[in-house]
Parts: sequence; C-alpha cells; structure tokens
Amino acid sequence: MAAAAQSDPHVPVLLRPLLAAVAPVCGTWLDGTFGAGGYARGLLDAGADRVVAVDRDPVAFEMARDWAGQYGDRLVMQQGVFSKMDEYASDLDGVVLDLGVSSMQLDQAERGFSFLRDGPLDMRMSQEGPSAADLVNSASAEELADILFHYGEERASRRIARAIVRARDEAPIETTLQLAGIVESCLPRAKPGQSHPATRSFQALRIAVNNEYDELFQGLMAAERALKPGGKLAVVTFHSIEDRMVKRFLTARSGQGGRSSRHLPQPEQEAPRFTLPTKKALGPDDAELAENPRARSARLRVGVRTDAPAGEIDARDIAMPQLKGGNR
Repeated sequence: MAAAAQSDPHVPVLLRPLLAAVAPVCGTWLDGTFGAGGYARGLLDAGADRVVAVDRDPVAFEMARDWAGQYGDRLVMQQGVFSKMDEYASDLDGVVLDLGVSSMQLDQAERGFSFLRDGPLDMRMSQEGPSAADLVNSASAEELADILFHYGEERASRRIARAIVRARDEAPIETTLQLAGIVESCLPRAKPGQSHPATRSFQALRIAVNNEYDELFQGLMAAERALKPGGKLAVVTFHSIEDRMVKRFLTARSGQGGRSSRHLPQPEQEAPRFTLPTKKALGPDDAELAENPRARSARLRVGVRTDAPAGEIDARDIAMPQLKGGNR
C-alpha cells in the first residue's frame, strides 16, 4: 500500500484524484489494501454506503480500532488477500487497490521492510510463511539474481547475488542493515537526489516474499468477477512493472490490445469487460507533491466494468515478470 504523508498517515496518495475519477461514490466498495485505512475512510466520507476493507496484515485492523467504530456496520473488516476478493463480496460498485508497502510497515523496524532501520530481515505482510531472511539464506545465486533482476530491475543482480552468497557462507544474513550493507558494497555511492543503492534489491525481495506480482495478476481478475456492470476499478501503483501490468490488463480487457506480433493471426475479438475513462495514468499534482514528495512515482488507472461475462487472461499478456524456476 502507498506511503502516506508522514504528517498524516491516514491520507493516502492520490486520494483526491481517485475520488474525482470514480465520482459519484455510492453503494458497496472494496478496499483491497486497507493499511492505515485512508482510502476506506475517504470512500465512506465521500458517500459509499459500505466498504469491505481487506488486508493480509493483522496489524492493520488492530490500528483501526480507535476510529473504525464511528462508521458502524458501514465498515466491514476482512483479513485476507485481495486476490480472493470475489469470495468476500460480489456485485461491487467499486474496487480500490493501493499497491506496495505501507508507511506503517516501513516505519516499524521490527517488520524488516526498510533498509534505513535496523531490524530482523522479515518483510512478510501477513507475518506468516518464509521470511526474507529465509529466502536470502537458502536461494541459490542464480535464483537470487533472477529475483533481483526481474522483480527489482536491478542491473547488478548477479554481482549482488554472488555477494549475498559469499556473506552468508561466513554467517547467516539476519538483519536489514546487514543486507543493505552487502548491497551497498556492490554499487557506486548514490549521488545527491538518487535513491538508496539497496532500494531495488529490497523491493525485489519484498515482492518475492509476498508473491506480489501474482497477487496483483489474480487480484485484477478477481475484481473483474466481483464488480457489477458500471462498477469501477481504481489501482494506484508505485513502480513501472506494476503500472505496466495494470495498463496492459485494462487495455486488453477493454478490447484495445493488439497482436503481440504482426506475423501471428488476429485473435478472435471478445466483448470488452471494461471501458477506460482515460487512457493515460493520473499522477500527483503540485499540491500533493508539496505535501508528500514520496507521491512522485504514484500512478492511478481506472476502468469501468461492462456487462460482458468475466473471463481469464494469461499472465504473459499483461507482462507479469516470470522467473526461470516459476514465480514464488
């Protein structure tokens, strides 16, 4: 989920343009990445009759106890993953997905998401299953390089993977700063204004630990099944791979996708499952950037469900990264 402004953790990125793009807000909505509750509250305050709030992180619901009661039964909290949203609700008027890691997760050193805070190398959003430490201490150099390159677009993936294997031969890699130091030793010092050298590697490992790309792929299809005709799908992304997946999904499902090769036969046209209010993604305006510079990379895409039956789509058709040994 998006990083919100530090001064107000309940104001998520692109809330104003999102509410404008999906107006009028009414009926039942599903917030698939509840986090600190900013989108759910925004939807309820804007006129939604009911919001089903989904999150895999149990801490999200513990933090909501102080304010959730004011909405009564209009707010329904559901622990789970948004790839199963159609099991939690149907005939939805709207779905909101805010991808990535939340500020509350980054700010808690013990969660192990941040390379700026020393903590156990965890990164599990659900706090269940194998951790990032399990991954970096068990995967082969080839597997690690594959993850770093395809999930984090890290050009120095092989060099970093070899350094991780050498380091763990001496002692297990157990903390965030330990891993960040290994990555930094493989890359040039960051220039002013550049991102931290470990940014892409931490992103890639977090995505692998939480199976985020497959979750997004499955979640987009689940939203297609859960939305009623006229229902709106709004997705906020924070890096190019996620944005490309969402763009290609909506393009394909709106009947605007072309052939992958002019030498292949024209595929049979199916009835569009979505219409697109705008082909271009929406980004933050100057006012939002002044309030929250971390919103700079955020992109919002919106699709409106038609009455065509839901269907299936191949992950390769929406450019989901594929690892050599299969996605984790």
